[in-house]
Amino acid sequence: MRITLPSGTEAELARPSSEGSPAATTGLVIAPDIFGLRPLFDGLCARLADEWNVVVCAPEPFAGIDLGPDVDTRRATVKTLEDDDRLRDFREAADATGCERIVMIGFCMGGMYVHKASADPRFERLVSFYGMIRVPDDWRSDGQGEPLDALTSNDAGRVLAIIGEQDAYTPPGDVDALEAVGVIVARYPEAEHGFVHDPDRPAHRPDDAADAWQRARDWLEV
Repeated sequence: MRITLPSGTEAELARPSSEGSPAATTGLVIAPDIFGLRPLFDGLCARLADEWNVVVCAPEPFAGIDLGPDVDTRRATVKTLEDDDRLRDFREAADATGCERIVMIGFCMGGMYVHKASADPRFERLVSFYGMIRVPDDWRSDGQGEPLDALTSNDAGRVLAIIGEQDAYTPPGDVDALEAVGVIVARYPEAEHGFVHDPDRPAHRPDDAADAWQRARDWLEV
């Protein structure tokens, strides 16, 4: 269901629906990709809540901005986002789950924000699915800090990065830098960007996606 965080940001909140399951004790914050909250993420929140027995909250990345489906328009808007606002929304999403133990995952742009959220000890473990390791040139602004800086100054060993080796957004040198600061990297040699979370994307790889989901679940210990 849709909720409004104290900041005014819209978010999707999902609780386990299975009767007879143990009470969920872990909250999962999801950072969506550049297309934000939509039916794909509504379904993902509901599925993970049931399958992983967690309370899930996913805040909208473009809070208060009316954007259409055009990816170029969205890419041009990323540089207007402020890290402080996004990290605040992740903390408020964690609060909305009502759980003491909090973990986090994110996809694409959201995966980049997972790297930045590692600065917050509130998140016990984190998984970045093909998140940008350095801010793309056209996204750079005073409000956008570098993911590697956040990782270097914190316990990067809490982060698992799911990487497709054919992904232009995560070039090999950046992935090497990610490992150098202590992030655990799972590489998929034939995978391109976005190969896990959206089955309708041409880049989707069902077998690799299933393996990546299991790695993520094992890492988060849910």
